Amino acid sequence: MKDGFIKIACATPDIKVADTEHNATEIIRLIREANEKGVKIICFPELGITGYTCGDLFLQDVLLKGAVKAVADIAGATADLDIVSIVGLPYQVKGKLYNIAAVIKGGKVLGATAKKNIPNYSEFYELRHFTPAGDSLMEEICFDAAGFAVLCSNHVFACKEISNLKFGIEICEDLWVADTPSVKLAKSGATIIFNLSASDEVIGKANYRKNLIKAKSGSLLCAYAYADAGVGESTQDMVFAGHNIIAENGTVYAESKIFDNEMIIADVDVDRLVHERRRMNTFIVNTDCQFHESKFSLKMTETNLAVAPAKTPFVPTVKYDLDSRCEEILTMQAVGLMTRIRHIGCKNVVIGLSGGLDSTLALIVTVHAFDRLGLDKKGIHCITMPCFGTTDRTYTNACRLAEAYGTTLEEINIKASVSQHFEDIGQDSNNHDVTYENGQARERTQILMDKANMLGGIVIGTGDLSELALGWATYNGDHMSMYAVNSSIPKTLVRWLVEYEANRTEGILSSTLKDIFDTPVSPELLPPDEDGKISQKTEDLVGPYELHDYFLYYMLRFGFSPSKIFRLAQKSFEGDYSREEILKWLKKFYWRFFTQQFKRSCMPDGPKVGTVTLSPRGDFRMPSDAAVNLWMKEIEMI
Repeated sequence: MKDGFIKIACATPDIKVADTEHNATEIIRLIREANEKGVKIICFPELGITGYTCGDLFLQDVLLKGAVKAVADIAGATADLDIVSIVGLPYQVKGKLYNIAAVIKGGKVLGATAKKNIPNYSEFYELRHFTPAGDSLMEEICFDAAGFAVLCSNHVFACKEISNLKFGIEICEDLWVADTPSVKLAKSGATIIFNLSASDEVIGKANYRKNLIKAKSGSLLCAYAYADAGVGESTQDMVFAGHNIIAENGTVYAESKIFDNEMIIADVDVDRLVHERRRMNTFIVNTDCQFHESKFSLKMTETNLAVAPAKTPFVPTVKYDLDSRCEEILTMQAVGLMTRIRHIGCKNVVIGLSGGLDSTLALIVTVHAFDRLGLDKKGIHCITMPCFGTTDRTYTNACRLAEAYGTTLEEINIKASVSQHFEDIGQDSNNHDVTYENGQARERTQILMDKANMLGGIVIGTGDLSELALGWATYNGDHMSMYAVNSSIPKTLVRWLVEYEANRTEGILSSTLKDIFDTPVSPELLPPDEDGKISQKTEDLVGPYELHDYFLYYMLRFGFSPSKIFRLAQKSFEGDYSREEILKWLKKFYWRFFTQQFKRSCMPDGPKVGTVTLSPRGDFRMPSDAAVNLWMKEIEMI
């Protein structure tokens, strides 16, 4: 539960219709099993104590009393466990029968919620037995040894130890109506919605149900846990599949196989959900509806995360998703550039082509934009500007790439002009300091800008999101352009986009792209080694880009603290990086991110592609002189 993680479960017991003692025994068994796995809240199906398909037996006092006793038995048998259990049963109040969910913890019933929407169409005839719960329902009810509890329709359960852990309950049909109770529950602070359901199975319903739950969790910025009745219910007229689903903010975390009574478990992050609600100003807190709040306690423990977060959060892990995502991204970049070119009415663009990943992706995007505009690709002017650090490999790849795409290639050697500049300012050319490096970058940018003026065109920026985050760019050098097509593409994604283009092209173009993909990332501002190979490798200096992209994603997208990011990174990169290495580069990331904001404050235009961007005109606004002290202090305490 540390860092906002909470392990929850949905379970379908093997029930016997109307056998409350058997059903209670099965539920107790599953609660104990869940507890051993670290689950803190477990939900069972609608009317799971009795079975959903009891029919007119719901009108029998024997069944109703048996259900109350079963709840007391479950509470007593699990009193020693640090777990909240939610079970469904019929309960009579003042001559009316309600379909309710009882919440159990520490041997007592904490409270109960009643079903609001009672279906009475097609195969459903619940109004024959049950009364819909109105907003005014508020009754004290008793569960024998499990004590008294409040039954109401507007009920939120809140954890004393974790302020962001609040949950509400819907029962089956409540999810399927237009005005779902979960809307008010979420707006009252519930970060998890549990649904006790008995949804019979018909052709096509499983996929519809799954999409409904995904959408509901996304629109309410919540976790949605759906526990479904399964095998064991009467099949006299219907079949139940036990289709359990846990989703969080539009993503399904766990799903059971249908027709197999299963327990599913997922780790949800209530802190992340609250951050999303705080970020989205359109999520309005509900102050009109009065909710009854019942509190419960949980021992503070560190949730053992069952699934490690993906190492590359910007990159889909499934190949089909990756291919479609790459196509979508390249199209978005190309359309952004196409629109800018069409608006200013130019037919020429200039790209500094180095033979590295970023300028290669910029060229790919530009080619796609020209194709969309129907422009001659000779209007794409690729300029290679070899200098002190250029290697034969990158130079050759740049030339081959420009020729393979049918663009205009021009070589402008800048060694003489940079040497003259060093002489003018009194820079020793043997002193390979920051002036030595940046002088080359600024000379290249000056040439690109002047060539664009000569051609009546614009300079296409090549820098990516990762470089912007780290400030790994020469201010007013490669930092500047007229349109930065890669500005919201992180380095880990740049690699996949170039590889995607390589795999769908042929011949010399494909082989060149693949070699560029395999080339170490480098600004090539220092001379090559004795073998003529790249001596200045970016990741040796600033750290692995896969780590920095990971840090960036969770810092900006969800507002995670350094300690939480560190915890997740250890899980994701276990076996790849040591604890010390992750901590070292995390510290480097935060230091560079804060100190380099001034470069982002005046970055060029560029299209937003993903949910994380650093444009000062778009998603991210930060003063250039913001202090990093609080974040560094937390890192030092890890």
